[in-house]
Amino acid sequence: MAISDFDPPERFVAGTVGPPGGRTFFLQARGGGRLVSVSIEKVQVSILADRISDLLDTMGGLAGAASVAEHLTDTDALETPIEDEFRVDTVSLAWDEQRSTIVIECHDSDPEETPPSDTVRVVLDPTTARAFAKRCQAIVQAGRPPCPFCGQPLDPEGHICPRSNGYKR
Repeated sequence: MAISDFDPPERFVAGTVGPPGGRTFFLQARGGGRLVSVSIEKVQVSILADRISDLLDTMGGLAGAASVAEHLTDTDALETPIEDEFRVDTVSLAWDEQRSTIVIECHDSDPEETPPSDTVRVVLDPTTARAFAKRCQAIVQAGRPPCPFCGQPLDPEGHICPRSNGYKR
């Protein structure tokens, strides 16, 4: 079992590679002379951002406030080379009450069913966690625009909309 522990990381970001509609999502952590990238599903990134925001709203106090994290906005691209260590199956999120930090663990399998063979563990202070969540939300929303009729993503070459009885829009 390989555990990559970043407590705290020098940088922890979510990012994408590829055009909208064909993007691959990654989480990338750097620290201690190491760079670890793992691939993750778009929906996992979205849920992670929402849960971090919810956790900070209840536990983060002033340090986790959205206004405090404004100066930490990281808009830089993912670092290269981008070679994923593994594909994330399960994401765990916890609040360390003694240290007032958020702990994020990414596993290549469900740790409740079988012991994972690979894990990335990242510990973030509330301000950094809020900035990370904002970046996650921004990259999820940067994809294809939604169809105004059905809400599904629009493809550049058209979209078969179920609300228009199967006609291409």
